[in-house]
Amino acid sequence: MQYISILRGINVSGQKKIKMADLKSLYESSGYENVVTYIQSGNVVFESSDKNTLKLKKTIEDAIQKKYKFDVPVEIRTKSEFKNIIKNSPFGSINLEKDGAKFLVTFLATKPAKDKVSDVLKYVVLPEKLVVKGKEVYLYCPNGYGKSKLSNTFLEKKLGVEATTRNWKSVQKLYELSS
Repeated sequence: MQYISILRGINVSGQKKIKMADLKSLYESSGYENVVTYIQSGNVVFESSDKNTLKLKKTIEDAIQKKYKFDVPVEIRTKSEFKNIIKNSPFGSINLEKDGAKFLVTFLATKPAKDKVSDVLKYVVLPEKLVVKGKEVYLYCPNGYGKSKLSNTFLEKKLGVEATTRNWKSVQKLYELSS
């Protein structure tokens, strides 16, 4: 089965440095096949016969901890889950060249509680938009993600769930790499 894993917080501001070639080798040494990495932020497409995503997540997190001596949360989605994430975008068709960095998806470890979602919605300031669907948060930040209060850390704290965020260009590219 084909999977897409998204690592949180590596190679940001010189912290938790992992070279993508080394990350690819780590996945291969863990028994995963057809491993492809995408950009330096820790995106990996791979195949495994194991269908237990929680087990896959733990194996990868443990391997990173053992090799690098730091913790890195990992989110895993199947190829079909990624297809549905794209298909179910509440923002319709997105021009990747013009707006690919203004639309983002925050991948959550678990589905957040409804009351926490309601609380987060109070912080959305137009023209920004935020929609929670299952374990994904869809964001539209027309003035730039760096200027938004709706950062990954903010969403993690308010929703009480581990998370990592990728822009729409990366989401599209990861799905493309898995196809």
